[in-house]
Amino acid sequence: MEIKAKAIIEIAGFPEEHVKNTMDMVMDTLSKEKDIEIINKTVAPVENVKKMWSTFSEVEIKISNFKALNDFCFNYMPSSIEIIDPIKLNHDSADLSDFLNDVLARLHNFTMFIKNLQAENTILKQEKGINEKE
Repeated sequence: MEIKAKAIIEIAGFPEEHVKNTMDMVMDTLSKEKDIEIINKTVAPVENVKKMWSTFSEVEIKISNFKALNDFCFNYMPSSIEIIDPIKLNHDSADLSDFLNDVLARLHNFTMFIKNLQAENTILKQEKGINEKE
């Protein structure tokens, strides 16, 4: 089932040239995805926002299937996505199970990463003699 969607992909950082080059690279990589066709794209100019450089792209895409949509969301982390067509999605339980397991695996990885950072932070504070309650 083909899915048509609009998505916004944002990039922020510095220096300005790096932000621009990164967006160009993201758009180039997206254009080469085998299960995704870019119908339309608009890339905003890089702007200075709160001491950082920022840009975004609005893309309208055709995606060949639900798994490719899931992969797009995880790989490109759009700040928003709107499914344009079809209006109603029908999926079998295997597709939905795969999607949910991908979401859960990512959440578990993020949770483990955060816990590791918290543990490292606690150890560094202990080594420096910093009381966390101060």
